[in-house]
Amino acid sequence: MLFLLISMEILLFGIAREIVGKTKLAVPTNQNITTVKSLKTWLGQQYPAIQTLSSLAVAVDSEYAQDEDVLNGDNEIALIPPVSGG
Repeated sequence: MLFLLISMEILLFGIAREIVGKTKLAVPTNQNITTVKSLKTWLGQQYPAIQTLSSLAVAVDSEYAQDEDVLNGDNEIALIPPVSGG
């Protein structure tokens, strides 16, 4: 039997991209991230500057997600930091 381990890939925008230093971030499969909240917690541990943002939206499959929403390796996930404008 062959098992395929797929890491979760996250698209990064704005200040989140600057903090991480990449446009995409692969989350290792061994992190057991199953919800938006657990993703945010993991991100804050790996990149403490993320915790200083006034807000951080997570989009899952092009829809804004709530903390309790479940994630899987097939989702398209994007971090959308606060934006300023005038």
